[in-house]
Amino acid sequence: MKRFEYFDVTADIGFIAYGNTLNEAFENAGLAIFNIISDTSGIDSKIAKSFEITSEDEVSLLYDYLEELLFYHEIDFMLFSDFSVNISKTDKGYNLKATINGEAIDWDKHERKSEIKAITFHMMDVKKTEHYELRAIVDL
Repeated sequence: MKRFEYFDVTADIGFIAYGNTLNEAFENAGLAIFNIISDTSGIDSKIAKSFEITSEDEVSLLYDYLEELLFYHEIDFMLFSDFSVNISKTDKGYNLKATINGEAIDWDKHERKSEIKAITFHMMDVKKTEHYELRAIVDL
């Protein structure tokens, strides 16, 4: 099974992340985001960051998760290549605990691809068939 794939969107990039579980699909969505920014195979997992978010539904959780990844990228000047996600259903919706691993940006070492300006809600979706499929579009 593919971990993720991209689809064409005018002036943006869309992706579909796959996983056998919701956790795995979210982890692959993180990988997809950072593969837009740089080649994640060249990013070492030197520094770990952990965070927790709660959202009312799965689509909002995906949006909030991707926003949080972008936040750590921009505020800490880091690239990430390893994602560990644990999602649970609560009375208030969904709770996500994540640990992401990466390193400080070094454009002499890391391939510079596209800058992500924002995560969009446009066409965002979480689907469960025989596996999970997460769809998102980012604004470049």
